Amino acid sequence: MAQKEESPEAAAPTSQNGEDLEDLDDPEKLKELIELPPFEIVTGERLPVNFFKFQFRNVEYSSGRNKTFLCYVVEAQSKGGQVQASRGYLEDEHAAAHAEEAFFNTIMPAFDPALRYNVTWYVSSSPCAACADRIIKTLSKTKNLRLLILVGRLFMWEEPEIQAALKKLKEAGCRLRIMKPQDFEYVWQNFVEQEEGESKTFEPWEDIQENFLYYEEKLADILK
Repeated sequence: MAQKEESPEAAAPTSQNGEDLEDLDDPEKLKELIELPPFEIVTGERLPVNFFKFQFRNVEYSSGRNKTFLCYVVEAQSKGGQVQASRGYLEDEHAAAHAEEAFFNTIMPAFDPALRYNVTWYVSSSPCAACADRIIKTLSKTKNLRLLILVGRLFMWEEPEIQAALKKLKEAGCRLRIMKPQDFEYVWQNFVEQEEGESKTFEPWEDIQENFLYYEEKLADILK
């Protein structure tokens, strides 16, 4: 079973951008960070190391992880077989559009019917019911789109509404699976900033395989 982190009461406070606030001595600075307004949708090519290590960690209890990070690979193939690929990431603060919806609104606002799209998402947690509904609607009207979603954690998987949404995603043709340790390594190598002086080798956390198996079992039970 995936190891639970500290309860919300015991967890160290974090700012909305994921910074650890425990070591801040300045009360004014602490107040300023805590009261930051909600983030807008952020896009880029590589996300900061500390965001990856905190937000993508596949723990069962996700205290403080109030963002969705979505790393994407888009392959657009023409009828002649030529493939154009692009990649990047989105993050949200769950205050306005979620990252999944923002992908369709900002990264791929229009689909060219002359192209075939193979899209892969590496997401810190699985979609909420509203985002699942948006994905389903997009797939239903965009027959030239194939979507694979790999998630680090299952979001509120015990809720019947979430379970129903995940089943509908599968029925709509969306492929959904839990990120394996190798998938976390792929994200590390391709979507995370490689800071100077830091090791570029992915160092998996102690319970990464155990937690993967835990979530894989839960998802299989939901989708059966």
